[in-house]
Amino acid sequence: LNLPPGKAPTTTDSSTKSTAGAKVGTTVRGECVALHRGRTTHVWQTSVTNESGKLCAVVTQTQLVIDAKA
Repeated sequence: LNLPPGKAPTTTDSSTKSTAGAKVGTTVRGECVALHRGRTTHVWQTSVTNESGKLCAVVTQTQLVIDAKA
């Protein structure tokens, strides 16, 4: 959805920082925001929270924008 037609992403860097746990059987929520959406790279950060809203993890990924194969 965030790339022009004919382009695809590939991950060049991924970092996960765990800060808390979530109990088995509970629901966790992830919210992703774009930190940078350039022509050749995108950087995304996802925050994962437990049912009480406590931060469980932060995931940061750098995506290289490449030509999609037909």
